Amino acid sequence: MELRIALLPGDGIGPEVLEQAIKCLRAIEETFGHHFTTKEGAIGTIAIDKTGNPLPEETLQICQEADAVLFGAVGHPNFNIDPKAKTRPEQGLLALRKALGLYANIRPVQVFSSLVDNSPLKKEIVSGVDFVIFRELTGGIYFGEKKINEEETVASDLCEYSEFEISRIAHMAFKAAKNRNNKLTLVDKANVLVSSRLWRSVVSKIGESYPEVTLEYLFVDNAAMQLILNPKQFDVILTENMFGDILSDEASVIGGSIGLLASASIGNDNALFEPIHGSYPKAKGENIANPIAAILSAAMMLEHFSLYEEAMAMREAVDKSLKKGIVTPDLYPDTKYGTSHVGDFVADYILEYDDDDFKMNDENIGLGKSTII
Repeated sequence: MELRIALLPGDGIGPEVLEQAIKCLRAIEETFGHHFTTKEGAIGTIAIDKTGNPLPEETLQICQEADAVLFGAVGHPNFNIDPKAKTRPEQGLLALRKALGLYANIRPVQVFSSLVDNSPLKKEIVSGVDFVIFRELTGGIYFGEKKINEEETVASDLCEYSEFEISRIAHMAFKAAKNRNNKLTLVDKANVLVSSRLWRSVVSKIGESYPEVTLEYLFVDNAAMQLILNPKQFDVILTENMFGDILSDEASVIGGSIGLLASASIGNDNALFEPIHGSYPKAKGENIANPIAAILSAAMMLEHFSLYEEAMAMREAVDKSLKKGIVTPDLYPDTKYGTSHVGDFVADYILEYDDDDFKMNDENIGLGKSTII
């Protein structure tokens, strides 16, 4: 298969983790006979510095012409300390989601068996956790009308949803539940918000078309507690934009590190894949950022194009790196491995995917040399 991939490294550790994902995709190319062409675009802080725009027109065009987008991260602390800044790096990502029509954000949450002890939760609580969050991505309070009075003493953000916006992601989530464990939990705040009551009404009606799927409801504050108390109760979680943003970041710590969680943002004609972690500017250039979320995001991209064996090869390589302890300091503080070492190992394992005699030289990994002997 031939795929055109737009690369948006972005800010902070984004370029470093994306480099490892591309390294693994090149291994997939060689092992399975595919051809991936890539073209890079600027977004976020680097784009603001160059053009004054967090999403330059050139970058948007690169994404529109690609089959898929691989994204790193955006964000810089300089913008966080200035509440009056009119232009922010994050605006680039929001604008890109809107321009590409990426209305569904899919975030799998799975606890790797080799990392159960890394979770801040008890082993019996996290063992076997495996659910997915469907977050509506282009509506709600993030995109609603924003107002502030002349004195800058009163501000508002409008949370607005249409039946159409809710319906299209709800159908996607129900179909996913049918292929999993036939359970969907709608998370809202219907006891307070009229927008949530619309969500509940629309999703309830759609649920009638999926009788095999059990539909449950949770208020968002209760859902936040249940993610910690009993995360194994969840299969598919469906929710609106801001709730999904918050809950998926909360869920990311269940597995022991936010550096493990991948995501896909899907529209009718476009798709973007990104780790859910931020730009982590303090770690930039230190070779300590966890690249696994970026690598697993690339695996989700392969699945999107029905390259299931290829995605499985990438996932198995990641699982092997975790079991071997070839990980970054966020997982094991005393590790001797860094960002590039993990990427090297995963890529080399993919290259030897069909080799039953695959062997590794752990010392060479630490030296940044080939892992294959």
